[in-house]
Amino acid sequence: MTTAAIRERLYDYIRVADDKKVKAIYALLEDQVIPVVDWSEDKDFVAELNERVRRYEAGIDPSFSLAEVKAELEQLDKERAKSFTK
Repeated sequence: MTTAAIRERLYDYIRVADDKKVKAIYALLEDQVIPVVDWSEDKDFVAELNERVRRYEAGIDPSFSLAEVKAELEQLDKERAKSFTK
C-alpha cells in the first residue's frame, strides 16, 4: 500500500473514530506532532527581516544573484576537485 493510500485511510478512520480512539492515537503520536508557528506574528523575527531589507536597500549589505552564487559554488567545487587529485 502506498503512503498516500495509508494517509487517506487514516484520514477516513480519524474522521469517524470515537473520541476515545482519537485521543489514544494522539497519545501515541503526541511527541512527534510539530506545532505550526506563524512567523509573521513573531515581532522580533519580523523586525530582523525588516532590518535586513533596510540594509540591503541602503546598499550596506551585499547581495548576490542566484547565477553568481551558482558560479561561485562551481568554481569552489572545481578547486576542491583539483586539490583531491594532487
